[in-house]
Amino acid sequence: MSDDRNTRETAGDQTGTGGIGRRAFLGAAGAVAVLAPGLGLAAHAFEARPDGVPASSKHRWGMLVDTTKCKSNCHVCVDACNKENGLYEEADPKDTAQYIRKLTVHDPDTGYTHYLPVMCQHCTHPACVAVCPTGASFKRADGIVLVDRHICIGCRYCMMACPYKARSFDEYTEKNQKWYNPRGLGCVEGCTMCAHLVDEGKDPACVTACNKTGGGAMVFGDLKDPTSEISKRVATEQTTQIRADLGMDPGVRYEGI
Repeated sequence: MSDDRNTRETAGDQTGTGGIGRRAFLGAAGAVAVLAPGLGLAAHAFEARPDGVPASSKHRWGMLVDTTKCKSNCHVCVDACNKENGLYEEADPKDTAQYIRKLTVHDPDTGYTHYLPVMCQHCTHPACVAVCPTGASFKRADGIVLVDRHICIGCRYCMMACPYKARSFDEYTEKNQKWYNPRGLGCVEGCTMCAHLVDEGKDPACVTACNKTGGGAMVFGDLKDPTSEISKRVATEQTTQIRADLGMDPGVRYEGI
């Protein structure tokens, strides 16, 4: 956690599959114009962050989800996230933490229904960071939003401020924890975009699983790198940020909603 805190940028229903109306879900979300749909793009690898080198604002890590490839009966992204981060290690029914969840979005006017994963959106201007009284919620220079469990007092202001309901409150003493994702009684937790893997030059666990055994709906990469697949897709295809009207500039974008 020391590397993360040295590179921080400061600012002044958690479980299950839910249903939600399309208009209410999107709000006034913005979209990028379609310039060249159907363009075939190859993934662009990114380098690992060397030990001792702080996260850099030269990068802006982001994720793109193609909801047309996300199926209702596929939960490999959720399962991979749980395994990677040590959630439900002992199948404890009391452990209600969920870093990523699948939603069903239905348009009552057209009858169109689709499915998508929702997690921390890793916003440029995160509301959770703005309301945190201790600075426990913070944003790395590369855009990844995290929680420092050492100074989190469990006030849950960040949970109330987050419009994506992307954080959970840990009410129990956890066992079999991962060294890279310490979980603590009385602390708030949420998706870290698998920062420990990103720092090693790897995709988040959910993206790897989706592309290996799922529908291949998820793309991860550097939004500031014009040669990355995610940057090219955002520039040439219609993508949407959930509740873009709030002005928080989420790092997670969606196609097909």
